Amino acid sequence: MEVTSDSRDFLDSPPAKTVRFGGTVAETLAKRERGDSCDYELLKRQVSDPEIKDGQLISWLQEFRGCVTHLTKDHEQLIYTILRLPWMARSQAVVEEYMAFISSLVSAQTVYLCACIKMVVSHFTPKRVTICEGGVDISDSDDEDENLPRNFNLCHEVLQLIIRYVPSTSRFLMPILTEKFPFLQKSSTTLECYVHNLLRVTIYIPSIRRDVLELIVGKMLKLDVGAPKSDVEEAELNVVLNQRTEEGLFDMDEDISAAAPSMATGMAHPVADRLDMLMVVLMAYIKDVCHVDGFLHVEKTKDLYRDLLSVFDKLILPTHASYHVQYTLFYLCSFRMALAEAFLDHLWKILQSPSQPAVLRQAAAGYLGSFLARAKFVPVLTVRSSLNLLIAWIHRYIDTQDGSDRPACCDISLHGPFYTACQAVFYTLIFRHKAMLEGDMKKGLDYLQSLNLERVVTCQLNPLKVCLPAVTSLFAAISRMYQVVFCYNIIERNNRHMLPVVRNSAGGDSVTTNTNPLDSFFPFDPYLLKRSVKLIEPLYQVWEEEADTEQLPIKTEQQGSRGDDDDFLFGETPQTESIVGMTPSSYDSSLHSPS
Repeated sequence: MEVTSDSRDFLDSPPAKTVRFGGTVAETLAKRERGDSCDYELLKRQVSDPEIKDGQLISWLQEFRGCVTHLTKDHEQLIYTILRLPWMARSQAVVEEYMAFISSLVSAQTVYLCACIKMVVSHFTPKRVTICEGGVDISDSDDEDENLPRNFNLCHEVLQLIIRYVPSTSRFLMPILTEKFPFLQKSSTTLECYVHNLLRVTIYIPSIRRDVLELIVGKMLKLDVGAPKSDVEEAELNVVLNQRTEEGLFDMDEDISAAAPSMATGMAHPVADRLDMLMVVLMAYIKDVCHVDGFLHVEKTKDLYRDLLSVFDKLILPTHASYHVQYTLFYLCSFRMALAEAFLDHLWKILQSPSQPAVLRQAAAGYLGSFLARAKFVPVLTVRSSLNLLIAWIHRYIDTQDGSDRPACCDISLHGPFYTACQAVFYTLIFRHKAMLEGDMKKGLDYLQSLNLERVVTCQLNPLKVCLPAVTSLFAAISRMYQVVFCYNIIERNNRHMLPVVRNSAGGDSVTTNTNPLDSFFPFDPYLLKRSVKLIEPLYQVWEEEADTEQLPIKTEQQGSRGDDDDFLFGETPQTESIVGMTPSSYDSSLHSPS
């Protein structure tokens, strides 16, 4: 049969209106009240039909709005069907009508508030696309939808509408955001999108910002300790070696770092790669919140600092051997010198407060020394002021021990904060002594002499015995070079009297020589994440070893050659298990101390 032009137009054009079975929504609800559910079940099936036309869906949504007061909890299955609709993929008219329905629903039936919030939050991550072949899933990846930015915008529009009609929404939002946080094994893109949207929520609901930051930082800490530094470095090294093998350029005499520019920007270690993405998102958020039209907004910066500092006290400070998350505060402090000084003062108060647990005081000392040593934006004047506080406290502590009836002895469990304070001083001087001596050598040397470091290293508490060997060795070399204090006799005597330490383990007691009795780690050691490091590099003081500084050989089994010359403490810092651990005490049997 020949197809005419009229019939072809009919076939090619969409129908003028869609087919609909059953009565109106109001009639269907009334019939269900009387016990007749046939049309009600038909309505649910038609609403959930993926082939439903936009015009029909708009008509239904308008009817639902008209009888929203009747949509009580008895109709939750119908409401859940509506909430599962893929409304974002529809026309703008459907989107607007859907948003109007959600607004009416939460204002008239608050029993559905949490369900509506969960619907919105479920769209904070890209959908997963699974490709099946022969009944087997051969692919499971993120949907690379070019409409993702639009979809995210719609999510936040709906959430703001809900807040407008139900001001108490923020009380119910945080538990849902926590519940819906993706598993940390999900892809970098999934985690990045979710964290981005969480932070975006804090822009229009500032009251939950501290809780949101706490949630995000807590998850990032799990990633951080789940990617030990040695594992991340090994993964990156393997990539370089594999590249060289494939290209036929492998040469043991070449500098491995020369191949770094040719490597991809992502991290080879999958957990570190996820953390890197989240660090980029969080630091971008910090910058955007603190700057308005390109200029630093002082009050907004102060408010964010207070929130981040609260999260630091609660989560970051007690977490042992996290390597990267703490750099969020490092980065924020670089915006304004007053913030850096406030952070140092905060750490100082924790260190010298007897009411604080010793383990947190020791952790604060580690942060204090590492921040002074590594923050290039902290001027020498501030470094001196901090050293003056530390050294004055150390001398008062020695005075107290000298005036005691009991003889002082080298006991970490009793004097842990004292030893970590001493190590913080030594570590800071290792990194900043050249800056102190520049310009006026005589004045700088007079200042170093005024610290009376000889009394510190020769006191009965013997801090050189428990400090990390690398720190002790470098401090001894520098102090000898400038004739500030001579440490080598003490170090040699300590080495002769170094006693083995008995530590409990799963296989029974083991006798080792503990080279890190303080369980020390320096939180601002070199940053390894390749995407986010671009924000840290300009602010970071790298280790520059002086050619005329001779170190005392340290006889430990941990030492070996190392490509990263900056990390002179390699092998001294304990690694952690792949869970968030709290800062252990000096004799915590679960700690993996170097031996």
